[in-house]
Amino acid sequence: MSLEFELQKYPREIKLKDKTKCRLRPLRKDDEQKFHEFFLAVPEAERMFIKHRVTEPAVIHDWCANIDLGRNLPLLASMDGKFVGAATLHQQLGGWKRHIGRVSVLVLPSHRGRGLARALVSEILGIARGVGLERVEAEFIGEQDAAMKMFALLGFSNLMRLEDYVKDMQAITHDYVLMGLDLRTDEEYAGMG
Repeated sequence: MSLEFELQKYPREIKLKDKTKCRLRPLRKDDEQKFHEFFLAVPEAERMFIKHRVTEPAVIHDWCANIDLGRNLPLLASMDGKFVGAATLHQQLGGWKRHIGRVSVLVLPSHRGRGLARALVSEILGIARGVGLERVEAEFIGEQDAAMKMFALLGFSNLMRLEDYVKDMQAITHDYVLMGLDLRTDEEYAGMG
């Protein structure tokens, strides 16, 4: 299948655990302001774990001006006209990791506990399967226990943990955790139920 086929599913509405509705769709060029506001609403303590300087308007401008959904596909969740969550599928289009996607997810604290992160990651996994990826991985900082638990519930397993391996934006070291999911095996198990 193709990315174009996968993207035809969006925009779409999903219902969360508390019955609230949320609209999902990929990032567009005209999302720059709202996307920046989303990152500004993330608590500073959590922004420390994001790899990019998302509070800088130039970073968000660059992302929105140079959208390449084949390489980085941000799937945004909106409620009442504001972004409340985002999950991204990162892909290498060539090279030795071209069959592996990387998944990341971020939900604003005010919208956690409703199943939104899980729904976003599930959508991204569906897209990953649809574009023919064989594996996906997710990176964490050791203290992100709740996120790692949610990924484990979706079938991800720990691939490695390196102590004091990464540094946050304030140069404080943290453990690096890599989790992975084999999409081929996952699909086979799904058919056994």
